[in-house]
Amino acid sequence: RRVGDYQSTGFYCNFIEDRYTMDDDQILAPMIDFLGSLLLDPVLENGVLRPDFVESEKKNLIATIDSQLNDKRVYAASQLMKHMCKADSFGIPRLGHRQSAAALDSAGLTAHYQKILAQSPIEIFYVGSQDAQTLADLLRPLFASISRNYVPLPEQTPFQTSGGGEHTQTLDVTQGKLAMGFVTPITLRDPRFAAMQVCNTVFGAGQISKLFMNIRERSSLCYDVGSGYHGSKGIVSVSAGIDFDKEAAVRQQVLQQLEACQAGQISSEELSAAKAALLSSLRGTHDAPGSIEGYYATAALSGMSMTPQQYMQAVEAVTVEAVAQAAQSVTLDTVYFLRGAR
Repeated sequence: RRVGDYQSTGFYCNFIEDRYTMDDDQILAPMIDFLGSLLLDPVLENGVLRPDFVESEKKNLIATIDSQLNDKRVYAASQLMKHMCKADSFGIPRLGHRQSAAALDSAGLTAHYQKILAQSPIEIFYVGSQDAQTLADLLRPLFASISRNYVPLPEQTPFQTSGGGEHTQTLDVTQGKLAMGFVTPITLRDPRFAAMQVCNTVFGAGQISKLFMNIRERSSLCYDVGSGYHGSKGIVSVSAGIDFDKEAAVRQQVLQQLEACQAGQISSEELSAAKAALLSSLRGTHDAPGSIEGYYATAALSGMSMTPQQYMQAVEAVTVEAVAQAAQSVTLDTVYFLRGAR
């Protein structure tokens, strides 16, 4: 996972609760042992991770990185972040760069693995019915063998702009991809976070948003359009699939819809629909153990202190005025346009 300035890695497993097994079979303790073996007992050769395993996984990683070019929307979004975040760690892709992956070797990877075990913070999330003490007693032996020299992570930082700018790239594509990056000082750690989330939803997140309804439905200027809010860093990104000659018109419309939000030109229907979409998503947090873990893991890494219930209450309390004030903090930083050769 990538959460703001942090990259996290780890293992997870889903399994049946002990109370639902037949013949009093135990699942929790064996699964913890299994996870421990994955984490702490890798296959080594001459003291390092097996070179043939490393080379195989390098090829898989490089293939995954290269495959992003096949999805031009994903590629355009990654290029926007690359240009926008030159001075910020958020510009480093979640999977890293191809060149960095190709340069890995067994010795260096083993040293990095050992450094992670010794120095990196360890977060453990359990979703189930066992009490905390039982779980701690099962987990404690796993970590007794690790020599820890814990190094606290620096605090998450707001986005550090590198001056933004406009960037155009030409590839053999039949549809243009416009990506616009905006910045706001409002992050997950800001009390105005709920208002900023509602603002983004009104602005461009979903088929009820201003971007979708005005640029795609009413004006027919694009094939698709939407916005995303990276709350850990305070970045709002807009992505649109367009004809090459529609770039200027779509850019103008995007800015006009943002200005409408900033002016408080938001109907009660737009506000209610945006809140309903966010509340529905938050209610779904407790539908599956993985969703619960995902929410709290992201919250722990990002510095957000709200439970889903508190988050829902904050969303329900958002007013048009609060949305407008949040929108007024949003400014354009970077524009990237992917166009065809003809």
